[in-house]
Amino acid sequence: MAQKAVELDRETFSCSICLDLLKDPVTTPCGHSYCKNCIKDHWDTEDEKRIYSCPQCRKSFTPRPELLKNTMLAALVEELKKTGLQAAPADHCYAGPEDVACDVCTERKLRAVKSCLVCLVSYCEKHLQPHFDVAQFKKHKLVEPSEKLQENICSRHDEVMKMFCRTDQQCICYLCSVEEHKGHDTVSAAAERTERQRELEGSRHNIQQRIQDREEDVKLLQQEVEAINGSADKAVEFSEKIFTQLFRLMEKRRSDVKQQVRSQQETEVSRVKELQEKLEQEITELKRKDAELKKLSHTEDHNQFLHNYPSLSALSESTHSSSINIRPLKYFEDVTAAVSELRDKLQDVLRETWTNISLTETEVDVFLPQPEPRTRADFLRYSHEITLDSNTAHRRLLLSEGNRKATRMNQPQSYSHHPDRFTGWYQVLSSESLTGCCYWEVEWRGRGVYVAVAYKNIIRAGRSQECGFGFNDKSWMLYCDTNREQTTFTQPLYAGLYVDDGASAEFCRLR
Repeated sequence: MAQKAVELDRETFSCSICLDLLKDPVTTPCGHSYCKNCIKDHWDTEDEKRIYSCPQCRKSFTPRPELLKNTMLAALVEELKKTGLQAAPADHCYAGPEDVACDVCTERKLRAVKSCLVCLVSYCEKHLQPHFDVAQFKKHKLVEPSEKLQENICSRHDEVMKMFCRTDQQCICYLCSVEEHKGHDTVSAAAERTERQRELEGSRHNIQQRIQDREEDVKLLQQEVEAINGSADKAVEFSEKIFTQLFRLMEKRRSDVKQQVRSQQETEVSRVKELQEKLEQEITELKRKDAELKKLSHTEDHNQFLHNYPSLSALSESTHSSSINIRPLKYFEDVTAAVSELRDKLQDVLRETWTNISLTETEVDVFLPQPEPRTRADFLRYSHEITLDSNTAHRRLLLSEGNRKATRMNQPQSYSHHPDRFTGWYQVLSSESLTGCCYWEVEWRGRGVYVAVAYKNIIRAGRSQECGFGFNDKSWMLYCDTNREQTTFTQPLYAGLYVDDGASAEFCRLR
């Protein structure tokens, strides 16, 4: 009785979300109590719906209730902790909102540890025990707990679907195989799984090999990047050194020319000024002599005139005009001509050298992507309106919305026989061929929709990998990944769709 009381206390004062003793307990308007952080985190996930529910009774509240600490409950939990009471042991782990519950528990359900594909029931550890003890149960297939066990039941015959129809590519029960699937290529689900598993392993092997190859390529490219960077750094360092030396040499030559011109300028100016002073002295002397002669010419005394004339008429030697070397506007033209010639030659050398530098640039054998569109408006420049070719559609695909939409149906459609039709894969190709840069958008509903492109000569009949989008060298399927796939298309492409059970996909009208 004491043990039962302890278990009751443990259950009463445990949070049904974390299954531990309550921490900072709060109580919802419906009367259930939770750890403050547990219910807060649970409701944070429901913020988008703006409807907040109780994880136990599922009662909804709008708006989000304000939760206050339940001081009485908190005090009781603290007292229980002093008695040594802890969280529920492993064999009393109750099912939370995100767990699969045991289908056998009649009261508060425990968390399921396994699901049986034969019984189609999920079991907690206690109720699973007969599957280990009873001989008939030991043959049952146990898997991780699943809420989708009912999907293994045929909706038509209420039987477990243990068969697979390869003709219609769907799981069926035994009664289906002798009724509406009579005459079809049917095998056991286990056999089909074995074959698909082999294909899956083959695909995984190819993917892993490609990953390994790409990783090696990445390493080689990284080494190439390091080599390029190292070589570029050395080239820049060396060229900076050379150009610095050239700049210093040019600066010295510039200084030498300037000094030479200024020195010659000073010499020439001094020579000219000296000659100028000499001429000015001669002019002064001539003016004085002219004044004396003028005065003598006005003398009335003939004897006095004749007596003074000989001494005044004698002139000093005149500066000859040939000693004055006049070169109007032609001073230092030889210097400017030499500097101009140097500039032209230097330009020719630099131009020829730069051409040689450009021709000897290292080329890296890497196909880098061209600048890509980044906004939807950029992509829309390459938009194409795409319609689906009914002659290629699998018989389980219904085309609608002007052959822009494909929906997976349970019943085959009344398409006529055509050699272009896919017979094994639920696929369809576009009517239009695509070349150059093309863009389109697909809206889908449900699961199992794949967008692809393929060459026209892809194999259509059968269900081998040679027919499936993305499993051969004639088609490519869109798959979200951090690595970018690049290839060169050698033929016009056709847009394609693969649509699985309960799904549909539509090529959007782009505006």
